Formats: sequence, C-alpha cells, structure tokens
Amino acid sequence: MFRPVSHQKTALSAVEQIEDLILKGVLQSGDRLPAERELAEQMTVSRPVLRDALKILEERHLVEARRGGGTFVADLIGPIFSEPVVQLIARHPTAKNDYFEFRRGIEGQAAALAATRAAPTDLERLDDIVDQMKVAHELGELATESRLDVAFHHAVGEAAHNVVLLHTLRSCYRLLENGVFYNRGRLYHHPTARVELLAQHVAIAAAIRAGDADGARKASEEHIDYVCGTLAEAEDLDQREQLAGLRHLKTDKTKPRS
Repeated sequence: MFRPVSHQKTALSAVEQIEDLILKGVLQSGDRLPAERELAEQMTVSRPVLRDALKILEERHLVEARRGGGTFVADLIGPIFSEPVVQLIARHPTAKNDYFEFRRGIEGQAAALAATRAAPTDLERLDDIVDQMKVAHELGELATESRLDVAFHHAVGEAAHNVVLLHTLRSCYRLLENGVFYNRGRLYHHPTARVELLAQHVAIAAAIRAGDADGARKASEEHIDYVCGTLAEAEDLDQREQLAGLRHLKTDKTKPRS
C-alpha cells in the first residue's frame, strides 16, 4: 500500500501519500497504520522523518496515536446529521421517505459512475460479495446477509471513484448500520424480500460489470423503490395486526362466561 517517497521535502511527501490514501478511501476510519519501523521501511524514510509526518497528520486530525496501541486513521466519516436531528428523525418515521429519496438519487448516480469507472479489482470485489450473498441466502444467515448488503453498497460507492460521493455514502450507510431509519430484520422477514433483494443486487452488479450506466442506475433505483415499498407494506401489516389484536382482546373480555 505504501510506496517509497521522494527525498525532496521528505516528510511532506510522506504526508501527501498518506493523505491521498485517506482521501481515496483506501485508508478508512479506524484503520491501524503499520508499526513505525515497518512503515518507515516501506516509505524509505528515516523514523524521525516519519514521526514528523505523523505529527503533521495528527495536527490535521487525520490520524490519532493511541498509547501503547499504535497510530490509527481518525474517525473521518462523522455524522451526516447532528445527534439531535438523528433523534428527531427517529421520533418521526415519515422522514424515512426523505431518506430513501436521498439514497435513490446518490446510489443511482454511484451505480452509473461505477459502470463506467470500475477497475478490474472493483468488479472482482463486487462479484465476491455477490457470491457470499448467495451462500448466506442459501444458509438462511440473516445477519450475514445484512452485513453483506451494506458491504455491497460500500463497494459500489468505491467503484464510482468519486471521493466526495464515496465519503457521503459512507456517512449515509453509518445511519443504515445503526438502524436509525428502519429495522432490517423487519425487511428480511417479508415473505419474498430475501429472494428479491438478492436478485436486485445481482442485477446491479451485472449492469456495472457490463458497463451499462443506464441499466446500473435503473437497477439501483428500482432496488431502493422496492425496499421503501416493502417496508411500508410491513409497517402497514404490523399496524393492522396490532389493531386486530386489540379487537380480539376486547371481544374476549366481553364474551359471556359459562
């Protein structure tokens, strides 16, 4: 990952290389940098020069040193919304529609860009995730399917090769991972959802692999539309079931006893 650096302005050259890896999403929040000796060797700089470079990165809040634990990439994603806004959204479920509308737009764009920009390694990663999805689906491993779902969308965002879009998506998916907008378990327990979701992910990956930007955008948008619609159906069913339960309880209480 790390390359020898120019020995002109050596510390700054090391800083620029690590910054570039962070900017392009190669180094992610929480990643641990190699030990000082190993990293200095990889970048062909002295350890004092490397320490100067890391100090600059720390002052820029891009890395953080942990006592006895090494140097890590700082939490760079940050919240897409402040905590009060997140809690406000959680109390008002109607905001989910706005969330899906937002995701529909940026994920459709990411899929279209990925279809025209994906490198061979990006395509291999997408194929690998889809293969893992198929295995998890066959085994009925819902937690694994959920984890791979997020990994798939991360991979599409990376394959788009747009750093602003990439970091926006990562922030957006943090809310998804935290279950702020919806419970993924509710989605997976829909009778046909797991089959449909797998087919949709396969379709998105296939369009990207084929270089079909319009097809990738359409497949991505249809995926979001399906998730939004299916969750609405599940919530409507829950409300009707709750109402039916209350009616049944009332009937039992008023039923004459023999």
